[in-house]
Amino acid sequence: MDTTTLKLRGMSCASCANSIEEAISSIPGVRECNVNFAAEQATVKYNPKQATIKQIQDVVDAAGYSATPLEEQEMITGEYDEDKLANKVQSRDLIRKVIVGGVISIILIFGSLPMMTGLELPVIPAWLHNPWLQLALTAPVQFWCGYGFYTGAWKALKRHGATMDTLIVLGTSAAFFYSLFATIFPDFFLNQGLMPEVYYETAAVVITLILLGKLLENRAKGQTSEAIRKLIGLQARDARVIRNGRELDVPIQEVELDDIVLVRPGEKIPVDGEVIEGTSTIDEAMVTGESLPVKKQPGDEVIGATINKTGSFKFRATRVGKDTVLSQIVQLVRQAQGSKAPIQRLADRVTGWFVPVVIAIAISTFVIWFYLTGNISLALITTVGVLIIACPCALGLATPTSVMVGTGKGAENGILIKGAQSLELAHKIQAIVLDKTGTLTEGKPTVSNFVSVNGTANQNELKLIKLAASLERNSEHPLAEAVVRYAQSQGVELVDAHNFEAIAGSGVQGYITDRFVQIGTKRWLSEIGIDTNLFSEEKHTWESRGQTVIWIAVDGEVEGLMGIADTLKPTSIEAVQRMCKMGLEVVMLTGDNRPTAEAIASEVGIERVFAEVRPDKKAAVVKSLQAERVKRKPKIVAMVGDGINDAPALAQADVGMAIGTGTDVAIAASDITLISGDLRSIVTAIKLSQATINNIRQNLFFAFFYNVLGIPIAAGILFPIFGWLLNPIFAGAAMAFSSVSVVTNALRLRNFRLDGER
Repeated sequence: MDTTTLKLRGMSCASCANSIEEAISSIPGVRECNVNFAAEQATVKYNPKQATIKQIQDVVDAAGYSATPLEEQEMITGEYDEDKLANKVQSRDLIRKVIVGGVISIILIFGSLPMMTGLELPVIPAWLHNPWLQLALTAPVQFWCGYGFYTGAWKALKRHGATMDTLIVLGTSAAFFYSLFATIFPDFFLNQGLMPEVYYETAAVVITLILLGKLLENRAKGQTSEAIRKLIGLQARDARVIRNGRELDVPIQEVELDDIVLVRPGEKIPVDGEVIEGTSTIDEAMVTGESLPVKKQPGDEVIGATINKTGSFKFRATRVGKDTVLSQIVQLVRQAQGSKAPIQRLADRVTGWFVPVVIAIAISTFVIWFYLTGNISLALITTVGVLIIACPCALGLATPTSVMVGTGKGAENGILIKGAQSLELAHKIQAIVLDKTGTLTEGKPTVSNFVSVNGTANQNELKLIKLAASLERNSEHPLAEAVVRYAQSQGVELVDAHNFEAIAGSGVQGYITDRFVQIGTKRWLSEIGIDTNLFSEEKHTWESRGQTVIWIAVDGEVEGLMGIADTLKPTSIEAVQRMCKMGLEVVMLTGDNRPTAEAIASEVGIERVFAEVRPDKKAAVVKSLQAERVKRKPKIVAMVGDGINDAPALAQADVGMAIGTGTDVAIAASDITLISGDLRSIVTAIKLSQATINNIRQNLFFAFFYNVLGIPIAAGILFPIFGWLLNPIFAGAAMAFSSVSVVTNALRLRNFRLDGER
């Protein structure tokens, strides 16, 4: 399956988004389509053997809209020139129309005051409320300022649908053409004892107010994707590469894999790579959220868009273009912002049938009032009010705007949320399962203790270390790296291993020259028949101190024991305390032996520990926790890990959280990535989720409450009791600013703090 993101044009409301989504989803081979009305984008997952981007574009065009793929280059560099130009043109057009409509509306309202108030006002000249003058003034507003509404309504009609444009056109046209008829044929009304009243100001003011609302809405919506613009803005524009012995300044798009790049103090690192010469300190706050600069030396990784603080250095480019960390972050945020939260399904269902129902209510309103009173003016006013006040835009914007701001805020602070579903579910987490090595601990263990059966005579210890390290250097496990570093510190020269084999969750084995070496857990060695009754006192002592004990067997007999300590991350204790204060059950899950696991758990304040769990069994433990009932419902479990062996458990959990400093496999299997590796980010992610969902609920409440309350009042439900009617002008104002209020409320999420306090 391929995934593409399309920029959409021509949408006016959430009903348009639903129409596009249905049209694209009907294409054979399209697996999933999410249209984000707020971002004006469609994210489509499709089978390239059955569907093409051209087919998708054609279907969108046939529906009356346009779709343009977001080019890879656009993703990388953030050159939204065409998009920016289109938005500027649209804004300028709206401003012109609002100014023209505003001036004319003021004149019309001023001239209509005698009719609206029923009073003779000498200050207002009689010619101002001449219906022919009002017709001449209103026509440009109706058909030039309102042209976009007519074209939108016509497109909807051609595909047998109805949108917000349909409601606006029906409402304002009813007021305009009724007034036109009264202007041309006043005797028709006079003969029936009715005054030929005109409502030109209603049509003009409603169109102007709605255009003003769209202008404000567009500007507010532009701020919801501020996070992506900020991320892209972090990127360097040029790189200084060394080719054929010469230094060349080239655009970052032209940097190639394995290019040697020179970076001087104060410059941004253009792409990802590995330091090959020089040392420096680098500010990686844009990726990790950590304010302290990180020292870099040959062999260390550097990340594009981070800032070189002190020294000059050279590095080899290892990831360029769309493969850089920053580009992947932008892609993840874009996909998250284009995804739909489950809470949005209700709004989608409502907007699907909303416009047709409103039209039916408006027709019923006209028929009932005209039948009961015979007053066509009353029937018209209430009908226009219903059509104008009922706007589905607020419903369509309620969820995606909050999701866009929430995921963007997370990305700014090193929390990558891959989808709206994960964002919604995170605040419901009841239990958090933490891996030990690399998650609670630094993941950089060191050998603290070593003992050999044969003692130190004739360099027996060094010989055993040589065997162990020569075997372990074939493994990528952090414990293996600790053994190799320890051997190097002792000046031991390593040799090649043969027939190397790693036994997941148990250990490694292989031949060093003619000796068969096995290194691993006591349980594993015991299972394969090796006597492990030696060193019981050392083992107990080391494990009680939180050290991991590994056994070294040569030719089927235990020859030595190593105690390896992995220090806790400085923030682990505080993070666990915060989780417990939130009422979360915190669980440790590790393949380490139980005494070591319990010692670490006790230090950080975790009571429930699953130890000596093999990688293939970790997912089963998560599943068993999910099966536990809380208030008769399955427990919602999050898993936090960093290694390849954590990937199945991350995928099994309701919410998988990967430490960004871990492996690509773990990150790919997770729902949320904590780039910095700081476990306090878990608390921040949960609180950000809670804040976002609360914000969505507020938006949905405002949108539903507004329509549930506004439509009956516009229909005249209060008229028989209090004699109150909602003037269509006020209905237009309310409709215009309902969407603005929803987007403005969503933007409050930008004030969310790192510590989760509002």
